[in-house]
Amino acid sequence: MISSKSATVTLPTDEQILITREFDAPPHLLWRAMTTPELVKRWWGGERGEVTIAEIDLRVGGAWRYVMVANGGFEVAFHGEYREIEPEARLVTTEVFEGAGEDAEAALTTTTFTEADGVTTLDQVMEVSSRELRDGIIATGMEGGMQESYDALEQVAVGLTAGA
Repeated sequence: MISSKSATVTLPTDEQILITREFDAPPHLLWRAMTTPELVKRWWGGERGEVTIAEIDLRVGGAWRYVMVANGGFEVAFHGEYREIEPEARLVTTEVFEGAGEDAEAALTTTTFTEADGVTTLDQVMEVSSRELRDGIIATGMEGGMQESYDALEQVAVGLTAGA
């Protein structure tokens, strides 16, 4: 069992959410776990449901889409587009919650991976158009699900070193 760390969530500006977490895995394994559909299905839903779809077209302009059947039986889906890709270092995507309707606004998410002494720090900045939207995202309880997902992500990434 891996000792889980907690991610910190801060609000650097009225339009940003910053998530920072350390992982006991090298960047190349975190990258693999975050960009391989079969691996995303193992961690993205945390303990809140089963990921049934993880589609990834990992190229600039390519799309991604994740769908989870939550423990309550309802679907939760997100999709977006890859804007920048620097393998094992930086990933910039858009992100849309499909439950927000046809006019849902895309957030811009920048994820960076920094390694020091065998520990990788993942920084993820989500940028939205307003404080109200940012606060609405926080109010969904996203932090609890994100903590579970990141714990599972670490387990999947560390498991890759053992050949899992």
